[in-house]
Amino acid sequence: MFKINDNFLALNQSYLFSQVAQKISAYKAANPGVEIIRMGIGDVTRPLAPAVIEALHKAVDEQASTDTFCGYGPEQGHTFLTEAISANDYKARGIDISPDEIFVSDGAKSDTGNIGDILSLANRVALTDPVYPVYMDTNVMSGRITSGNVELLPCTAENSFVPALPVSNPDMIYLCYPNNPTGTTLTRSQLKEWVDYARRHGALILFDSAYEAFITDDDVPHSIYEIDGAKEVAIEFRSFSKTAGFTGLRCAYTVIPKELKGEDSTGNLVALNGLWHRRQSTKFNGASYLSQRAAQATYSEEGKAQVKSTIGYYHRNAKVLKDGLEKAGLTVYGGVNAPYIWVKTPSGIDSWSFFDTLLTQCNIACTPGVGFGKAGEGYVRLTAFGSYEDCLKAVQRLSLLKI
Repeated sequence: MFKINDNFLALNQSYLFSQVAQKISAYKAANPGVEIIRMGIGDVTRPLAPAVIEALHKAVDEQASTDTFCGYGPEQGHTFLTEAISANDYKARGIDISPDEIFVSDGAKSDTGNIGDILSLANRVALTDPVYPVYMDTNVMSGRITSGNVELLPCTAENSFVPALPVSNPDMIYLCYPNNPTGTTLTRSQLKEWVDYARRHGALILFDSAYEAFITDDDVPHSIYEIDGAKEVAIEFRSFSKTAGFTGLRCAYTVIPKELKGEDSTGNLVALNGLWHRRQSTKFNGASYLSQRAAQATYSEEGKAQVKSTIGYYHRNAKVLKDGLEKAGLTVYGGVNAPYIWVKTPSGIDSWSFFDTLLTQCNIACTPGVGFGKAGEGYVRLTAFGSYEDCLKAVQRLSLLKI
């Protein structure tokens, strides 16, 4: 009889956001006609920018002619997009990242999960806690993380959600800033400590900066490569999903500098850039031509202004929610440099119980913090990706909350 991958049996058999969806469905079935304001799953709601729509129409028209039709593209991404990324996201900030260090994909979730393909299963892993579930789950799926061999780095109000440096000398360190789920950030000096640690210990930092477009504070770096030496120790993941509303269109990219090298089993240094290129060439046929043309449009002058306007819309939502939650007597974090609001549950109520309270008393759906890890217990996460009108309604409902 064929065998399964036993590592999947070590996972929580229900994905966090599936559990949330099931609870909401059950509540709606028992309470027909109730309007639920969904602030749990971090999906965007604003339409794509007009510049993006125009680029999509043009790309579709190109597919109708033999002269402009585009089939398979480079697995790494079309140069028109990698060059735009290099110029706008890096060189414009004084960071020397070349187009051939940029790999376009269909999502940062895919890349953060798949990056383990080029890394040894013997590597020890450190994760912040709470954490985006994909980092933990994909390492469990591969067998890299088994019971007890991962170091969790608590991020709590007591340490201002800034994790302490690891003590177990891990080989792979996952960092997400601005953070999902807490909405908090690292300053330039705080991020430098991590880069310096990785250089001293020969560790690799897997840096998820999917929410960098929401940064407003000058002292919060938009890229880990703003820190000297980071190109020798870090891979950076970026996405157009939350920046430009591509959650359904699907386009992202991963940066692997040529300076970044790891050891093979005999101690020889090997560049990760070439390994990832080989992996993508084998397992991935590239993001669609249409989505890459759409992503390119976000770098036009019109596209930049339109994307900035949408980010501003979500920023306004976050402020409304943050102010409303605080007025309701709750302790709130995040919501300034990120689209997530991290809310302390009142009076020692656990995360799932407060989820139920918000759902039944206010008809607001959130995400229980414990679903992101043990240190997330006693918190819930709300997102600012809904409509402005729903945010105003949510605040009005929160004023009726009995805690």
